[in-house]
Amino acid sequence: MPVHDRHEPVYMISIVSQLTGMHPQTIRLYEQQGLVTPRRVNNKNRVYSEADIERLRQIRRFTQEMGVNLAGVEVILDLLKKIEEMQEQMDRMRQEMQLLQQNRSR
Repeated sequence: MPVHDRHEPVYMISIVSQLTGMHPQTIRLYEQQGLVTPRRVNNKNRVYSEADIERLRQIRRFTQEMGVNLAGVEVILDLLKKIEEMQEQMDRMRQEMQLLQQNRSR
C-alpha cells in the first residue's frame, strides 16, 4: 500500500473551504498574507495538500478561538516552524551520537 504524502496537493479551494469551515475568500486572503502557499495548476487553479488544510485549521484556531490577529499568527507559525526544525536537528544529532558510541564500543 503506497504511503500518502501529506504535502501532495490534491484539494481544490471549494473542498478546502468545506473541510476547514472557511470562506474561499478568507483562504485567498491567507494566501495573500503568505500564511499558506498552495500550488497552482496551469498557473490558475489553487490546489491544497493535507498539510495546507492542517495549517488553515491551525490558523482558524488561533484567530477564532484564541483571538490572535494575523500578524500574531504569522509570528506563532514561524516560531512553531523553527521549533520543528530544531527538533529535527536534535534528532539527527542524537542519531549521530548513538552511531559514534556504537562505533567506539566495538
